[in-house]
Amino acid sequence: MTEPIRVLHFADAHIGMENYGRTDSTTGLNSRLLDFVHRMDDICTYAKDTGVDLVIFAGDAFKSRAPSPTHQREFAYRIRDLAALAPVVLLEGNHDLPQMDRKASSIEIYDTLGVPNVYLANTYSHQVIETQRGPVFVATAPYPIRQRLGMNDGTQGKTIAELDLQLANQLNITLETLAEEAEKHDMPRLLTGHFTISGAIFGSERQIMLGRDVEAQRSVVADARWDYVAMGHIHRHQTVSADLPGAPPVVYSGSIERIDFGEERDTKGFCSVQLVRGATTWEFVPLTQCRPFASLKLDLRESADPTADVIREIEARNLKEAVVRVLVDLTPETEGRFSEDKIREALRRAGTWVIASISRHVERPARVRLGSSSEALSDIELLERYLINREVPPARRAALLELADPILNATTDDTGE
Repeated sequence: MTEPIRVLHFADAHIGMENYGRTDSTTGLNSRLLDFVHRMDDICTYAKDTGVDLVIFAGDAFKSRAPSPTHQREFAYRIRDLAALAPVVLLEGNHDLPQMDRKASSIEIYDTLGVPNVYLANTYSHQVIETQRGPVFVATAPYPIRQRLGMNDGTQGKTIAELDLQLANQLNITLETLAEEAEKHDMPRLLTGHFTISGAIFGSERQIMLGRDVEAQRSVVADARWDYVAMGHIHRHQTVSADLPGAPPVVYSGSIERIDFGEERDTKGFCSVQLVRGATTWEFVPLTQCRPFASLKLDLRESADPTADVIREIEARNLKEAVVRVLVDLTPETEGRFSEDKIREALRRAGTWVIASISRHVERPARVRLGSSSEALSDIELLERYLINREVPPARRAALLELADPILNATTDDTGE
C-alpha cells in the first residue's frame, strides 16, 4: 500500500468580516480582520508542522466580491506561505465572484500572475496534481452559475424557480461527468466543490450570502469513485455521507472563524486528510483560538435584585476576550431595579472583548380597562383597578387596599365636607 497523501482542506475564510471589531493600536487593522488572518496563520503552522502534500481551499476567500487592497494583501501572505509548502488549489466561491460575468474574480490574480504552486479553480474541470507523495486526480466544482455550466441559452421566459431547478439539474449532470473522468485514473481522486448538498445543515452563511443557492443531490456527490470530497460554502462543519454505505467522506470543513452569535456554539477548524485510493481517513482539527461569542440569557421577572443576578452570572462565566450580549426578561417593576451601567462595568472587569448589546424584554400585562360600567364601582373597587393597571404586586396591593378602606368609607361630617 502506498503512503497516504496528506491533504489539508479548509474553506470560507471570509477575510474582511469586521463586525464587532475595533482598530488594533499596533497594526492599525480592524481587530476582527486580525482574528480571521490569525486563524489562517494557525492553518499555515499546522501545514508546516505536519508536512502536508496538498492544500485545498474550497472557496470564499473574502467577505466582499471587491475586497480592499489590505484584505487582498493579508490573504495573499498566507497563500504564499502555504504554496511554499505544497500545491494549493483555490476554488472560487460565491463571495469570490465578480458582479458581472466578464470581470475578474477576487482571486483570479493568482492565475494572471502565474503564482507558483497555486492552481486557480474557476471552472468545472480536472487535472492531475503531482505531490511529494504521488499524483492526485483533482476535480473542481466552483459555485454554480449558468455561464459556467453552459446555460446561456434556453432561459428566456422561465421563472426564477424554474431557472434554479434547471441549474441544479445541470450541476448534477456535470458532477456525474467529472466522476466518469475520475474513474479513468488509477490514483487517489478528490473532488472539491462550493455549493449546497441536499440534507446539509446550514449555519450563519445564509445571513451574509451573495447570490441565490441551488442544491446538488447528495447521492450524486457521495459517489464511490471519489476518495474524498472537500466542500465549502456551508459554515457549520459536518460530513453528509456518514450514513451512506460505501460512500467517500463528503465533508464541509466549515468556516475558520465565528462570524456572529449564530455560530456561538460552533467549533471552527479545518480537515486533515490521509488520502488513499479506496481507504481514505480524515479528522477535523479545531482552531482553538477562535474569538468566543457568549450570550447571557436570564429571566429576571421575579428577581429581587436583577442587577446582582446578572453580575453573578457574569462572574460565573469565562468571558475573557469574548464578544458578549446580555438578554434579560424583566417586568416594569424589576426593570426599575436593573442598572445597565453596573452590568457594563462588570463585563469590563470580566475582560470581555466587545459588549455587543444589552437587550431588555419587559413584560407588560394587558391593562385592565375600567369600561362603561365604572360609574357603578365603589371607591375601593376603583382604587383596586388603578393599582392593577399600575402593576402593583398582589401582596402590596392588598396592603394598600386595607389601609385605604377606612379612609374611603369614612362618613362625612354634618357640614358635608
